[in-house]
Amino acid sequence: MNPEPFLAEKKARNPMDHRSKASIPELFEAQVHRTPNNRAVSCGDEHLTYRELNEKANQLAHYLRERKIGPEIPVALYLDRSLEMVIAILGVLKAGGPYVPIDLAYPKDRLGFMLEDSEAPVIITHSKLRDSLPSNGPTIVCLDQDWDAIEKESKDNPAPVLSAENAAYIIFTSGSTGKPKGVLVTHHNVVRLLKKTEHWYGFNDRDVWPLFHSYAFDVSVFELWGCLFYGGRLVIVPYLISRSPHDFYELLAREKVTVLNQTPSAFRQLIWAEETAPVKRELNIRYVVCAGENLELQSLKPWFARHGDQKPSIVNMYGITEITVHATFRIIRKEDLENGMGSVFGVPIPDLQLYLVDEDLRPVPAGTPGEICVGGEGVARGYLKRPELTAK
Repeated sequence: MNPEPFLAEKKARNPMDHRSKASIPELFEAQVHRTPNNRAVSCGDEHLTYRELNEKANQLAHYLRERKIGPEIPVALYLDRSLEMVIAILGVLKAGGPYVPIDLAYPKDRLGFMLEDSEAPVIITHSKLRDSLPSNGPTIVCLDQDWDAIEKESKDNPAPVLSAENAAYIIFTSGSTGKPKGVLVTHHNVVRLLKKTEHWYGFNDRDVWPLFHSYAFDVSVFELWGCLFYGGRLVIVPYLISRSPHDFYELLAREKVTVLNQTPSAFRQLIWAEETAPVKRELNIRYVVCAGENLELQSLKPWFARHGDQKPSIVNMYGITEITVHATFRIIRKEDLENGMGSVFGVPIPDLQLYLVDEDLRPVPAGTPGEICVGGEGVARGYLKRPELTAK
């Protein structure tokens, strides 16, 4: 792809204008320019500033471009939770390709299917994980073993080659209703998600976000860029801590986390951990964003009894991978519990439309059960190599 038309277009616009069609790397690089020395990401005792993260991602991007990675050419990621995982995601995006995240817990059959279906020519991993990968599959880049070669590349931002309509990532559905499907989500889909919700949250460079979820679960997209577009600090939560509510509770207090994303089931475990903790910790959380499952409002009673419903605010956001993480917004208050309401979705994100329809796609009257249909700017580009299903 010839980068010149995109270069001219990008120079002519303000990348932070939500009406523009900026790419993810463009918005991140704008934040690097504003806060180069702020800590961008932490993992245990390891840290990277915005400048350091940008430079390492740039080196990886140049390395990948030399291996013919560019727009619409996917790169698979098979990585543990680490600083390198964030470098890899950003490096792939800067090279121009979409990333395909593969969770280490996936069985070999699913791993093999995702590599075959995505046709990723390169997979990025660590040497300790190499034996889990097929020997006749994509070219393997081991970030630890190959870093001596990677760090010889330029630290400068690669010349832009992206349109906002290019794919940013391909996340595969669970396959619970059949064969897993790769969902193609564009840079525009992601950028407008953050731009159209920022007036509700006011994300800023004082925020601390834990990357709690697997990078193969799309809530991680909101965690990553909700933090890094606005100058916050991303705290990588090790897998074992993510599975220990008491340890995670300690991490939230120690790291002074301000924005927490949780599935309702994980949040119930956290409520229990705080309730049973021998020492109560001071928390700095200003928002708990619940998504990914049905939120049972009555489960929030113990939390509201200790914290009230103002700080932090509990937000229910409904959404699925195909509409780019979130579609609705609703702050939950004590009176919602007292009124005996079920899970409430609230209002659609401003550039989306929600419809409640019957099996013939006709709108149903208020108070009548129906199926939710979502339209607007968040709808993903489609399913990978499945045009009939996309059209359906």
